[in-house]
Amino acid sequence: MCGVLRAADAGKKAVLMGWVNRRRDHGNLLFIDLRDRTGVTQIVFNTDRNRAIHEKAEGLRNEYVIAVIGTVKLRDANTINPNMPTGEVELVADELRILNESKLPPFLPSDTALTNEETRLKYRYIDLRREVMQFNIETRHKVAKAIRDYLSGEGFFEIETPFMTRSTPEGARDYLVPSRVQPGTFYALPQSPQMFKQILMISGFDKYFQIVRCFRDEDLRADRQPEFTQIDLEMSYPQPERVWEVVEGFLTAAFAAAGYDIKTPFPRMDYDEGIRLYGIDKPDLRLPPFTDVRECFSSENLQELAINPNLPVIAIHIPKVGELSRKERDDIKPMFHSKGGARVYEDFKRIGNKYPAAAEAIGKNVGAEAGDLIVLVAGSAQAGPQSPVSPHRKVTPQELAVYTSAGLLRLALAQKYAERHQCFQKGDFRFLWVTNFPMFEWDESERQWMAAHHPFTSPHEQDMKLLEEGVEALHDPLSPLSAVRALAYDVVLNGTELGSGSIRIHRQDVQSRIFRALGMTEEEAKARFGFFLEALEYGTPPHGGIALGLDRIVMILAGAESLREVIPFPKTARAVDLMVDAPTPVSEAQLRELGIAIRKTRE
Repeated sequence: MCGVLRAADAGKKAVLMGWVNRRRDHGNLLFIDLRDRTGVTQIVFNTDRNRAIHEKAEGLRNEYVIAVIGTVKLRDANTINPNMPTGEVELVADELRILNESKLPPFLPSDTALTNEETRLKYRYIDLRREVMQFNIETRHKVAKAIRDYLSGEGFFEIETPFMTRSTPEGARDYLVPSRVQPGTFYALPQSPQMFKQILMISGFDKYFQIVRCFRDEDLRADRQPEFTQIDLEMSYPQPERVWEVVEGFLTAAFAAAGYDIKTPFPRMDYDEGIRLYGIDKPDLRLPPFTDVRECFSSENLQELAINPNLPVIAIHIPKVGELSRKERDDIKPMFHSKGGARVYEDFKRIGNKYPAAAEAIGKNVGAEAGDLIVLVAGSAQAGPQSPVSPHRKVTPQELAVYTSAGLLRLALAQKYAERHQCFQKGDFRFLWVTNFPMFEWDESERQWMAAHHPFTSPHEQDMKLLEEGVEALHDPLSPLSAVRALAYDVVLNGTELGSGSIRIHRQDVQSRIFRALGMTEEEAKARFGFFLEALEYGTPPHGGIALGLDRIVMILAGAESLREVIPFPKTARAVDLMVDAPTPVSEAQLRELGIAIRKTRE
């Protein structure tokens, strides 16, 4: 391979094959850098050694595919390239075979200036030849192999589940596949193997995993693709801690495969605590948590500042940012997205001048040092009337508005001033388990309760009474359903959710009650999930599991900005594959076979 020759190989005969990466013509000497996925070796064509081969080599151009036979030679001391692993040697050519020529590509893999992404995706086969893309795909392979090896060693079976199944839309839209042999009916591509892996537990395969493709027809972002890969696993009879132990084990193996050591066990945080300390259910632990500094102000101070005295006053603290200019302070307000009447107080120096005692107390409470940035977020005293508050909720909607507003601003500030505060260091991996999520979320537009995770998540045993009471008040936002906790957990890394899991419902009566709480009639539940409800009646063991995004894990390990950088053949933000030009119309004959007619929608 082109990246393996070293000084110890001097004098040996070698055969190298690959792409012409670079060409330098020095008259009697012609130098070719030959590349494959392992690296680059310099090839020398010398007229004094073989004029015919030299003349043939003069026709070589970038991206030609060639084979060279020659002798490995040590470079002269003044020509050694310390930036190349093969930089001490070169191959002196005795024979050259041109295996294939190449048109001039729209960009070269050796280019240092990156072309636009659309061109890269259209000519993905050229883009994938670049060193960074080769590294990303190799990292993906190593990570997937390490996970497979670990889980196999723990007694898990890798079992494939169907790609064509029934449509049971939950959240995102399904991709539908028409059936030719059953006209008018459709399969759906799976958003996850959720029900199949639960049925595998019913079937007696007590440890299942799969590195599986999943599909969601949803709007795309940098961290979303219509088809993606997840690490899916399920176990019989686990407590949540056992699932966490397995996940920590295979993540340790995966990160080690990429050259990183991580610390286990991961810390754990209750959902409510995450909201109070970080304003988000996926906290980035590299940054300091919030501090509620309401008590640092007198009631008169709060009144003068137009702050609601009944709501938290959140101090966002980001170390070592330095003093902000007037323009930088002004730039904070457009970064702030108020939730429910929250306000931002971006000029802490001004507050210190007017309320020195309060500012000093705040500085002590957050542990601030000289040059640290402090921004306050509070509820506005001019906000409209408060909505009714459920007696079952720990965090009121008004408090949640302040916490989430502060959480969004905290992340925006951290990203804007990342170079100054240097909290985001390469290789600083802060994992976290977030637990005890709400079982349900109130959808104001639909005036009903929705599953916060998915409807197969088990509620806490202690909250079953609240579930029973809540089912009698399905359309009430103050229902006891607001306080039902799920046996759900997310694994979070540096503010990114890597995966979600839960202990599942294994009793048919509880599953039916959950469907009812989500507004499904018995007939609707049977039509959509009848096969699964029936399976639960045949001796289902308690079980639980999790699914993690492989693409996200590799993206973080590779230091990439987008999932498209670690997926060999991704889609654009418009869900288009530019290389093969998909999706595309199909012929009338194909449509007739499927019994499908295309109707234009109104614009």
